[in-house]
Amino acid sequence: MPRKLIKKYMPNEDTLRNHKHLSWMGSHLHDPNLWHMNRKSVSRAFAVGIFCAFLPIPMQMLVAAVMALFARSNLPISVGLVWLTNPVTMPPIFYTTYQVGAWLLGSNELLEFEMTMEWITESISHIWWPLLFGSVVCGIIAAIAAYFTIRICWAWSVGKNWQNRQKRRRCR
Repeated sequence: MPRKLIKKYMPNEDTLRNHKHLSWMGSHLHDPNLWHMNRKSVSRAFAVGIFCAFLPIPMQMLVAAVMALFARSNLPISVGLVWLTNPVTMPPIFYTTYQVGAWLLGSNELLEFEMTMEWITESISHIWWPLLFGSVVCGIIAAIAAYFTIRICWAWSVGKNWQNRQKRRRCR
């Protein structure tokens, strides 16, 4: 079951609460929804984590952690899902979000893309608004889709486990 696998690799709740760099969060880290694995907190965590993964900003994990506190979602899952955008997946994701943003804003300007720092520094003034707008739009859509997908899959899994339990009871 995914719950057991995720719990196996989750950090210890008490260790995080007593961590010196996290002391600024104070009593907010004592909210049970930040640590429990239930349908509500996990589905919120997927929404928060996937939305933050689409943001083209540094320190996405910090943003995800703060949003998890406000959304009362599972903190480790929210922060962990930010790594969907890693150095391998970041270029295609952000290129796609730029294209979506440019299309939504009606920008017909096609820039030739080069994978160099010079191109990025020269073109950032032209691409930042379509990239940011497309990232937010794609992030919202992906977050909503993830939220409802997790809710549906969780309910299906619970129903399936309930049916299996009922079958085992009948066979006795």
